[in-house]
Amino acid sequence: MPPSDAPRTSAATGGVQSLERAFRLLEHMADAGGEVGLSELAGRSGLPLPTIHRLIRTLVATGYVRQQPDRRYALGPRLIRLGESATRPLATWARPYLARLVEETGETANMALLDGDEVVYVAQVPSRHAMRMFTEVGRRVLPHATGVGKALLAHRPDAEVRALLARTGMPAATERTITTPDAFLEALAEARTSGYAMDDNEQEIGVRCLAVPVPDTPMAAALSVSGPAGRLTESAADRMVPLLREVARELSDALALAVPERDR
Repeated sequence: MPPSDAPRTSAATGGVQSLERAFRLLEHMADAGGEVGLSELAGRSGLPLPTIHRLIRTLVATGYVRQQPDRRYALGPRLIRLGESATRPLATWARPYLARLVEETGETANMALLDGDEVVYVAQVPSRHAMRMFTEVGRRVLPHATGVGKALLAHRPDAEVRALLARTGMPAATERTITTPDAFLEALAEARTSGYAMDDNEQEIGVRCLAVPVPDTPMAAALSVSGPAGRLTESAADRMVPLLREVARELSDALALAVPERDR
């Protein structure tokens, strides 16, 4: 008979139960916006408080969680390195698809992910135009002022979107930025109906962005093309959006072949 402190395994997966619970706690923290109290974590996970406290202590000691001055817990800096390492292969995989968007639209193409409450740009292929848009890979922005943010949130429940906006606030980047939850939810409804999202001078005056989600991916991802508003006209959008959807589906299909079904 094994000693009482031996790691227990999950019959369903053959994994170590404490590891599964620790990763689940990290996911619950991410779902809550990256910061929670122990009682909230207990409510989300269904685990006993002593178990949560033991796992959290280990995660704090290893740098994956940090304790705030108010005794709440937040995702720790060590996760950043893991996240960057995880997204790097994805960005490399996406570059040929972004290059096709640039070739056929003439505009800068981006790939972005939803990381907690923020949008992070993970890949870009720039336009060949002298006047072009450039977003630094790794840049983080709030989703309410971006086309990719709208595309990433368009199919989330309204209550979840409102909770995210309450955590982040809705600061105005320009006079065109949407700054109320009701107006943002209307924009998301329009994106669901039309099949694409637009940033119309909302992040930067003179710039438009067209974005679509990448369907059926293990993480929330979106593709976009961005450029001067004078080039991304309504007629240009009519031409570019079907291409964006086609390329997003092709990228999704390619990822489905690369990622085992159990991990999707």
